[in-house]
Amino acid sequence: MIKIHPKTLSDLEFHTVCAQLSALCITDIGKVKALKLAPQRNYRKTLFVLDQTQEYINADTHETPIPNHGFDALDHELKMLGIEDTVLEVGSFRKIGSLSETVNTHLRYFRKFQETFLVLHQTVRDTEYTTALTDEINTIVDRYGEIKDDASPVLLQTRRAINEVKGKINSSFASALSRYASYGYLDEIRESIVDNVRVLAVSAMHRRKVKGSILGNSKTGSIVYIQPEATQSHQRELNNLLYDEQEEVKRILKALTDFVRPFSPLLKEYQKLLSTIDVIAAKAKYAKKLDAVLPKITKDRELEIKEAYHPLLLLNNRKRGEKTYPQDIKLDADNRIIVISGPNAGGKSITLKTVGLLQVMLQSGLLIPVHEYSRFCLFDKILTDIGDNQSIENHLSTYSYRLKNMNYFLRKCDDKTLFLIDEFGTGSDPELGGALAETFLEVFYERNSYGIITTHYANLKMMANETEAITNANMLFDSRTLEPLYKLYVGEAGSSFTFEVAQKNGIPYSLINRSKKKVERGKIRFDKSIANLQKERSKLAKTTTSLKTKEQEAAKQQQELNKTNARIQEKLESYQELYDSNQRLIYLGQKLDDLSEKFFSNKNKKLLLDELYKVVQIENSKRQRQNAKQKRAQKAKERRIQQEAEKKVEVIRQKKKEEKQKEIQVEKAKPKVSLQVGDQVRLPDGRAVGSIDKIEKGKATVDYGMFTTQVDVDTLEFVKRPKAK
Repeated sequence: MIKIHPKTLSDLEFHTVCAQLSALCITDIGKVKALKLAPQRNYRKTLFVLDQTQEYINADTHETPIPNHGFDALDHELKMLGIEDTVLEVGSFRKIGSLSETVNTHLRYFRKFQETFLVLHQTVRDTEYTTALTDEINTIVDRYGEIKDDASPVLLQTRRAINEVKGKINSSFASALSRYASYGYLDEIRESIVDNVRVLAVSAMHRRKVKGSILGNSKTGSIVYIQPEATQSHQRELNNLLYDEQEEVKRILKALTDFVRPFSPLLKEYQKLLSTIDVIAAKAKYAKKLDAVLPKITKDRELEIKEAYHPLLLLNNRKRGEKTYPQDIKLDADNRIIVISGPNAGGKSITLKTVGLLQVMLQSGLLIPVHEYSRFCLFDKILTDIGDNQSIENHLSTYSYRLKNMNYFLRKCDDKTLFLIDEFGTGSDPELGGALAETFLEVFYERNSYGIITTHYANLKMMANETEAITNANMLFDSRTLEPLYKLYVGEAGSSFTFEVAQKNGIPYSLINRSKKKVERGKIRFDKSIANLQKERSKLAKTTTSLKTKEQEAAKQQQELNKTNARIQEKLESYQELYDSNQRLIYLGQKLDDLSEKFFSNKNKKLLLDELYKVVQIENSKRQRQNAKQKRAQKAKERRIQQEAEKKVEVIRQKKKEEKQKEIQVEKAKPKVSLQVGDQVRLPDGRAVGSIDKIEKGKATVDYGMFTTQVDVDTLEFVKRPKAK
């Protein structure tokens, strides 16, 4: 059985994920259920809830979307139904009917598409389908939440009587209104409403002349409000009928409540089902926000996580417009434990939490932001020791608390356990704490547990280097700036860069040298060697990244070049076909022209027909037999080629036209020469050059030698002016 300790969920901030999930629910019960989300208890149930989420996401591509699952909670109504002789209000029956109809809609939907939604159909199939509730409620309550007139024969008769009496009241009031108005007894406003009763607005001086009951007066006392005597008897009858209506409505609602009361357990089940669907829908929405997927779930003891993102960090960085760095981690039988070392603020703890949180989310039915080719197994226990856990109430120091936690680990750890420990062994003397931490790690290793730890202890790095199935890893740093790259590198221990970081932060070099003398020379050399290895690897990683980028760019350019060549080749073939077709038509035209000339000379029809028949026979021998579909395709192809050629010609014509317009604009932009008698000129687009004989009133007489003509001066183009003698 899978059992994840609440402390693990707290360490990994799973409650924050649940809060974000709850915000995506649309029902109150669904929100509460999302906040209580926890890992499933067994392997089969975990796969089932994961498939629920995946199927709901796949519904986006389905031709018919999943119906809306929103509903109003019935907590008050269910509580009232549990008390004998209680009566529900009309609004409560609308909520009950809506809930029942919503559930029935989902049952019909998943029954219809059960082959597409196998798991979701299994989720709803045990829920009872019945229309008894909706049928009974709909016979009594209309869609506006009012009791129908025909809810009972008595109510129908009573409401008809009420309408008749209201008609009598209106007619009698109208009669009294017109009569007393004609007498001049009424004020200008004529009538008003007092206590929902129509009354006459009678002038105070005429109040004794109007028969009826006084129901009030105006603030000034100039108007008295009187209900006409003719309407009083009808009003009393109306009041009696309204009372009868109210009593009948109470009786109907009590009968309907008694009918619904046995369905209380079913209504609770309906609420539970729709709230479950609400949480599944929220999981699907959350997966879309994270671009999450369902990785491969395997029964082999392995974790192969590719391009994994910490969900909370990913969403937070998106809001701030910052980049989130993915991680690749692999745990299997040959590499069960990873020891991550290196300086602080490099991402060790985030990497640790990423693995734990993704594992917990997956075992709770949530899809996770990893590459789709990632592989996950399920762990029965996930043990975490992350952060400073001082306990003032229990008088425990950080180290005491961590020792107590390690004791719990030692009792629970087995081959189906994933342990995640941050800053393993800290809080005590480095040598003594390191030795104890190494012993704990040996126990975890002997019990075939899987896990990840972060540490600064050199002895743990050495143990990882010398022990099979334990691997060193470090978070990469820039060799020049010592800035973190947030990338996990598996295979080598990481230097803490203690003295380098101190120097970067302004600690005097003399103090750093004094500190180095206080440490064993071998340890400094060991740490320096690790630091040098990391720097070299950082340079190599940059070079590799640069080469990969150039390789990708070259491949992209080659792909584009291949596409261009293919398009050019296709066009050449199309143009060749068009050229061949045109050549054939030219040949036929020449042949026909030759035959026409022969017939023109000899007028021999028989010879002409023979020659035409031979030409047709030759052409038909070249053709292949085609059905109607092939002919249409051939014609369409020819039309397409013709259109492409016409487009090309049109583009060329347009370019020439634009060039010509530019030339005209350039000519127009040139300074205008003031024409004089004797200047040589020509007309626009003309070749002939003539000389101006005289100019008067904007008209010029131009002599072309053979003839003279008179044209507007503005239309002439200047050619040259004769030199002065």
